[in-house]
Amino acid sequence: MEIFEKISDTIIHVGKDVTQKAKDVSGIAKLKMDIRSKEDFIKEQYIELGKLYYEKYKGSNEEEQAQFERIDEAMCEIEQMKLQILEIRKTKKCPDCGAEAPDTAGYCSVCGANLSIVEEMPDTETEEESEKDDNIDF
Repeated sequence: MEIFEKISDTIIHVGKDVTQKAKDVSGIAKLKMDIRSKEDFIKEQYIELGKLYYEKYKGSNEEEQAQFERIDEAMCEIEQMKLQILEIRKTKKCPDCGAEAPDTAGYCSVCGANLSIVEEMPDTETEEESEKDDNIDF
């Protein structure tokens, strides 16, 4: 019977080791997740700080003016791309709450705002191009 007691003790000891290792792995995973969360929080704070700086000093510092202009251009391009997405989806954006609604909707299903005043995507053709088109004889 002594051999069974040794096997039993070994199984119990190994079980405790496995349980402890599982707890350790779980603890490490939780700590890594908490670290990632704090790192993401710090990145968000950096971004907010950068936005505040951008809004406060836009146009006031000549050395950074080129960067401000690149940011402005990128923001305009993003807005154009968002409008293109809306056009492809055949939707429009509510001016009050920002929800998407079908092009045919008269009112926002989220907040009830009147959608008939939503602006269409601006034409990308220049005035010169439209004048040329106007002068074509058929």
